[in-house]
Amino acid sequence: MNPLEIRNSKLGVQLVKALHSRKMSAYFVENKKDALHLALSLIPEDHIVSWGGSATLKEIGLIEEVKKSFMVIDRDMGQTKEDKTQLMRQALLADTFLTSANALSEDGQIVNIDGTGNRIAATIFGPSNVIFVIGMNKVCKTVDDAWSRARNIAAPANAQRFEDLGTPCSFNGTCSDCKSENCICAYMLTTRFSKPAHKIKVILVNEPLGF
Repeated sequence: MNPLEIRNSKLGVQLVKALHSRKMSAYFVENKKDALHLALSLIPEDHIVSWGGSATLKEIGLIEEVKKSFMVIDRDMGQTKEDKTQLMRQALLADTFLTSANALSEDGQIVNIDGTGNRIAATIFGPSNVIFVIGMNKVCKTVDDAWSRARNIAAPANAQRFEDLGTPCSFNGTCSDCKSENCICAYMLTTRFSKPAHKIKVILVNEPLGF
């Protein structure tokens, strides 16, 4: 391992403890392959599964594997915008919801921003099993630092995926605290505790993943 990976391994031990103190189940793995196998093992066989938009989940191959083994609710199966919206609503009733995070503080608080709210809504209420997969590149010292990362790194990077978004960050690469109709920071959530206990499961990965 290189020095950064060694540092992350040591920090990962502390993060697992911090997340456990917030009644979240937490795991630290060294690579994408281990993260994929662990995530699949945390999904009961009879669960209906859905997920939020996430580069991380695609990078580790989780979405592809879930489709092979579970009944899923996939918004991309919708033919129209209305179809997709209806599928996102149905995802709130899935048994397991998969997602990532924009940032994570060292004391175990998860930070996420969302344009439509479907992703963060499902992590709050509905699915009984919520699995976060988070690369160690998203770990920040404090929750304020985590919010800074979410607003100034993750959101502007995510904005580049949409050609016609038209938000300030899509043009200049930095957050302008906009009130654009297409704002991708419409909803902002700090998850600081799991209720019920251990509904939320966090897999920390010692590789850079997502934005």
